Amino acid sequence: MLDRIKQVILEYVEIEESKINEDTNLIEDLGLNSYDLMSLAGAMEEEFDIEISDRDVTNIVTVGDLMEYIEEHDY
Repeated sequence: MLDRIKQVILEYVEIEESKINEDTNLIEDLGLNSYDLMSLAGAMEEEFDIEISDRDVTNIVTVGDLMEYIEEHDY
């Protein structure tokens, strides 16, 4: 799952794939702003066939949080 998440993130951020791990902070480490986060959430929804509410997006801080959210909401 981490590899799939990395591939989606790499569509939004120019960073070495090796620098993305579960502890990577989406805002501080990747430099995403709120618009980027919403766009990334939309891409994750498509990739994993889930829905991420706007409220939930604000609680997803790290790649690990994102992985956990996807695992919990994988229908």
